[in-house]
Amino acid sequence: MKRILKPITYFLAAVYFLVDAVFVAVARPISAWLARHFEFKRLRAWIRSLPPYPSLALFSVPVLILEPIKPVAAYLVATGQFLSGMVAFVGCELLKLVLVERLFHLTRDKLMRIPAFAWAYGKFTEMRAWLQATEAWRAIRSLSHAAKDSVARVRARLAESFSRPVTSRD
Repeated sequence: MKRILKPITYFLAAVYFLVDAVFVAVARPISAWLARHFEFKRLRAWIRSLPPYPSLALFSVPVLILEPIKPVAAYLVATGQFLSGMVAFVGCELLKLVLVERLFHLTRDKLMRIPAFAWAYGKFTEMRAWLQATEAWRAIRSLSHAAKDSVARVRARLAESFSRPVTSRD
């Protein structure tokens, strides 16, 4: 039984980390946009004033609150409520990652003073580098860039067509 469960566990872990990697790619631009448009100076100053371990506790809050939504979303999908499950999964995952991204950006130096966190982050960075070096990742990345370029071209054409002066046909 152990022989059967081990590959399944590895597969599920790989899928889990791949899904998180995809969501991180979406969450970073959202996080950067929020940082540019919403200052929250007092909140930011308070977060930056925290010592390392309270920073870690604060950093953990979005994960502890929003991570349990994944099994709930899976249950909703399994019971036929596909749309509700997907909305719950995508919404909570994006919210979690945006909050974690912003908190990490604000507390990174303090978190790296915690030896266990620094070690875990180093392992995460190694795993991400390995994943990004795979052929599958490069293929998906290439498709993503091609899609972005196509969308940019369509937007440019639409903007050009709406900015042309209207001529009358008298």
